[in-house]
Amino acid sequence: MSSTKTVSALEHLVATEKKATRDGFGAGLLEVGKKNDQVIALCADLIGSLKMNAFIDEFPDRFIQVGIAEANMMGIAAGLAIAGKIPYTGTFANFSTGRVYDQIRQSIAYSHKNVKICASHAGLTLGEDGATHQILEDIGMMKMLPGMTVINPCDYNQTKAATIAIADHHGPVYLRFGRPSWPVFTTAAHKFEIGKAIHLAEGSDVSIIATGHLVWNAIEAAKILAEDGISVDLINIHTIKPLDNVAVLKSVSKTGCVVTAEEHNRIGGLGDSVAQLLSTKHPAPQEYVAVNDSFGESGKPAQLLEKYGLGVADVISAVRRAVARK
Repeated sequence: MSSTKTVSALEHLVATEKKATRDGFGAGLLEVGKKNDQVIALCADLIGSLKMNAFIDEFPDRFIQVGIAEANMMGIAAGLAIAGKIPYTGTFANFSTGRVYDQIRQSIAYSHKNVKICASHAGLTLGEDGATHQILEDIGMMKMLPGMTVINPCDYNQTKAATIAIADHHGPVYLRFGRPSWPVFTTAAHKFEIGKAIHLAEGSDVSIIATGHLVWNAIEAAKILAEDGISVDLINIHTIKPLDNVAVLKSVSKTGCVVTAEEHNRIGGLGDSVAQLLSTKHPAPQEYVAVNDSFGESGKPAQLLEKYGLGVADVISAVRRAVARK
């Protein structure tokens, strides 16, 4: 496919506005609460940050304020699941995983409880709160738990759709989203299918497989690369586990090389899932756009993405390296 056709394929991928993915969670939680009276929300003293106010106003009897007791929240959620409820827990990603990993493993994952672990303020884009809160290991931690579904949507609409969709999925889910306002480029009518990648643009020279906030940076990079004559096959991977193996293999078989892009440590994230698949099914040159085995720091989200190698220019550089290795 020519780069001219790639430019045409990317023209529809434009931002209509900026809204935080956590706002998409709040909107989705309210909607799924209206659809399913078995949905119960729990929060660890971060109602405003998780945008849970509308759900609480509508369903005060279906909300539990646990306070700063995240481990207890996971235990309560497991108990609610045993009783047939569909609990959605809400706190920061660091507290949703690192602080309570034992409770998730023992009380939720081991017995395949139907708990939805909803985690805001993930990654570097949490910003000024700094390294202690900017968890970059959570995807790896959660995807290693047997039976855990791991979802990392890209914008407001996709996060809203994912929040609604996971209620119909039986089993534990880790839903990861973020703090900052971010470009919205999917439609409000967006259909979310767990485990099904979204092919954003056809290309022939390189595959870019991105997740979360980095999908937008990959779109911006693909547009610039197309102008430079490099045709990008662009995939939005919102579900990291189970990975859409068919979509990944089909793309990389066509292009012969791949760049993975994620707001996470390069160890244990989307890139490693793709590498594991390719190493056994279709070896190909791969470059990572991810944090290079370090903690973050306090700063503005956009500045942190640039400093830690997750900017648009970094995606472009990774593509050029991958293509050169074919």
